Amino acid sequence: MRWEQGAAFYNTPVTKSKLQSGYDPACRDCPRLAAYLDRIRREHPDYHARPVAPFGPANAELLVVGLAPGLHGANRTGRPFTGDHAGILLYRTLHRYGFASHEGSGDPRDGLALIGCRVTNAVKCLPPQNKPQPDEIRRCNRFLAGEIAVARPRAILALGAIAHHAVLMALGLAPGAWRFAHHAVYELPSVRLFDSYHCSRYNTQTKRLTAAMFEAVVRDIATFLRGAR
Repeated sequence: MRWEQGAAFYNTPVTKSKLQSGYDPACRDCPRLAAYLDRIRREHPDYHARPVAPFGPANAELLVVGLAPGLHGANRTGRPFTGDHAGILLYRTLHRYGFASHEGSGDPRDGLALIGCRVTNAVKCLPPQNKPQPDEIRRCNRFLAGEIAVARPRAILALGAIAHHAVLMALGLAPGAWRFAHHAVYELPSVRLFDSYHCSRYNTQTKRLTAAMFEAVVRDIATFLRGAR
């Protein structure tokens, strides 16, 4: 099944009017990632295989920040956390606490709508072995910073240490004062930051992150946002 328009679109220049906050569909600023996506498109011509756009309303009270697109997930389907294991727990939990219209699926055409919530990644392109390099995280951070500035969320959920540090970088804050820990909560100058282990297959299968642990974090976010209205 062909999810998107493929390499022809990826290599077509875009004007600023076509860009949404936090995303440039034609970005090739990271040579290693651009070359890797070129290779993936050759191997999987039916894959999205280009920068993955954020998902959800531009102005959302909750911004969920993941690591990067997964090879056979968002990199394939073009929607964050769609088509891989991590999205199952994420969207099911968002739905349970009123942030999604249903539990989602592996198909980006499933009609899923996020409610007061936006999902994005610290790095918008697929990195080899799912491990972006520090310079790639820094280079991509301007998109996250722009997204936060436009969305002005009340709460940010960082999935994993890299997402946590990327959020602090985007806000111009030094990481030393706010260390990543599962279920940590930080009152930052402009937003409340909630931390969770990433809902990856590895973390859930090893029980580093259980459904109950993740639900507890999202429940706290829902309680905070309802009290903040």
